[in-house]
Amino acid sequence: MHLVIGVDLGGTKFAAGAMTADGRQAFAFQSELTRAEEGADAVVARMAQLIDKVIADTIAETGAQRADFHGIGIGAPGPLRRKDGVVVVAPNLGWHDYPLSARLAAATGMTVTLDNDANCATLGEWWIGAARGAKNVVGITIGTGIGGGLIIDGRLYHGASDVAGEIGHTTIETAGRRCTCGNYGCLEAYASGPAIAERAREALDSNVRSLLRTIAGADLSALTAQQVYQAAQDGDELAREVVRDTARYLGAGVANLLNLFNPDVVVLAGGVTEAGELLLAPLRAEARRRAFRPAVDAARIVPGALGGRAGVVGAVAAFIAEHPVPA
Repeated sequence: MHLVIGVDLGGTKFAAGAMTADGRQAFAFQSELTRAEEGADAVVARMAQLIDKVIADTIAETGAQRADFHGIGIGAPGPLRRKDGVVVVAPNLGWHDYPLSARLAAATGMTVTLDNDANCATLGEWWIGAARGAKNVVGITIGTGIGGGLIIDGRLYHGASDVAGEIGHTTIETAGRRCTCGNYGCLEAYASGPAIAERAREALDSNVRSLLRTIAGADLSALTAQQVYQAAQDGDELAREVVRDTARYLGAGVANLLNLFNPDVVVLAGGVTEAGELLLAPLRAEARRRAFRPAVDAARIVPGALGGRAGVVGAVAAFIAEHPVPA
């Protein structure tokens, strides 16, 4: 049996799991909170512990041996230097020039490859998910931040310095909201999970009646995008308006990508998929209104099929791309 560990590192949580090199079987997927405020080394130490648990659980389930695990692929946010295994900057983690691959390799004794987390999610959806079989794919991941990945002619595209696909930090309002990256008007500042919750809180300040007050309870600062989606599904008009605005922002971003890359598939992953067609239908309409018709006609705009596992699956695929493993 040939196995690879995949790790998906996010600002809120990290997840890990094992997969066979052919992508057909997955084992022991699990996650825990990132707790980035404890510092990067503490996060890596807990990540190594989780990887050990994944390996132990997989061995118990399959009868595999530790020697069957070829290595670890990890997806991390922020601009990276892939060859060096360094996270250059990750605003949602507070990391700068952190040698993640080396630290995780030292903690686990295994070979580690690093790629962008959104690249990994896109690669996962292309490998065995909603974009399987497509030649040109744009992936957008929406969670604590907004990331993106590009597959061009069947290959993951990294660009000249590994920052291709930073869709969340494209500007949609030149004098808009301040983003965690320090810029103003980034797509992430309007349509990430925290940004969706913030816009809902701002709307609630006007004392408009809304289910969100009941759902969130006394502490509106704890309101989440998932709760906004829930209220929208339950028919709350304020929440529905926040979701429609989010769809317009994302639709404008998608339209730009359709015109730039003319993909077969645009796949959206992350918590945004919980909103379903309440978000996807107006998003498609906005993209259709803004992009060239041939680009719109050629592309499917779809939710991811792998759910919260896309990043882990893609991290496995990214490792295999660097270190071919027998299927």
